[in-house]
Amino acid sequence: MAVSDDFDRQIRRALPELEEIRDDDLRERVVEAWTLALERGGWREIEDVPYAWNIHEVTNVEHVRGVARIALETADRQREFHGAEPDTDTVVAACLLHDVGKCYEYPDHVDDDLLDEPDPRYVSEEIPHSISGYALAHEVGCPLAVQRAIPHFLGEVPKRTLEAELVKSANAASSNAITQATMGLTLQEWVEKYSQTS
Repeated sequence: MAVSDDFDRQIRRALPELEEIRDDDLRERVVEAWTLALERGGWREIEDVPYAWNIHEVTNVEHVRGVARIALETADRQREFHGAEPDTDTVVAACLLHDVGKCYEYPDHVDDDLLDEPDPRYVSEEIPHSISGYALAHEVGCPLAVQRAIPHFLGEVPKRTLEAELVKSANAASSNAITQATMGLTLQEWVEKYSQTS
């Protein structure tokens, strides 16, 4: 069995929110970006990628799924209360890809038995995962609207769209819940405590 076939099955099983993407081509591009990230990162299982370098109780999969669910709910409320029309395909694709770059960033923070051979051309903590995630989305040909919604730190993109704001705020909500539940810290406290290491 080819590695990419195995990853294809793992990704589709682990990320049921893929089915929320109506555009078949975009859905396949999201799967392709995850496949490349897992292969290059040397991962054996998508579920082994941690949420954070020092938080292994929650997986990256759980986090990106949570971000997608929060963003979808928020988009529904924006439509209901404000008449806004965020593009759901863009929102879901960007949510599922916003932390795919952790596949490159975190191999040094897990036990070696979870990995095969990480590719040193890609694996590094030097490039923030939001930027490598953007690069993966660009490489596989995701639309610009998806690409520009992936960088979720302030200052990474010059102009934020409604979809990008949905991803950013859903990410913050999920991340705050995770750091509070696992470490008793707000996300900001976690960043302040560990910024020199992360």
